Amino acid sequence: MKSSEKKVIINNLQEQIDSYDHFYLTDISGLNAENTSDLRRQCFNQDVKLVVVKNTLLRKALENSSVEVDELYDALKGNTSVMFCENANAPAKLIKDFSKKHTKPVLKAAYVQESIYMGAEHLEALIAVKSKNELIADVIGLLQSPMKTVLGQLQSGGNTIHGVLDTLKEKE
Repeated sequence: MKSSEKKVIINNLQEQIDSYDHFYLTDISGLNAENTSDLRRQCFNQDVKLVVVKNTLLRKALENSSVEVDELYDALKGNTSVMFCENANAPAKLIKDFSKKHTKPVLKAAYVQESIYMGAEHLEALIAVKSKNELIADVIGLLQSPMKTVLGQLQSGGNTIHGVLDTLKEKE
């Protein structure tokens, strides 16, 4: 491969690293063509971009990017593919579901919400990570809860007063 081609690949990888909030480093080696196509199809359906890369080119792209990911360099051994995504836990769920039928992909490392996770043992923690929209929904739910309680109490108090007034009216 010519150095000009390598520079183009490094620049493309760097742009993707800078534009996506989250990315996972995985090992998908050993999957046959049918399984690889199935994995790529599932990635596409969940808005995850799967890219197979050379470790040296990915390392240079990471060095040139705006994110601080020095710890990820240790994971750049063997075959590496990168899953870029906007939803933090989508690749983790995809890896877990796909691994039920196949031995791969294996999580090597992940950069999620400005945190680095090294190794497959963090897969469950990554599945539990909530997206921005899920967190906003949780906060709105927490803010609405006290208001709903107060309104419910006022309504039940109003019903009680109404009942007392009806009873007094009947006595007269």
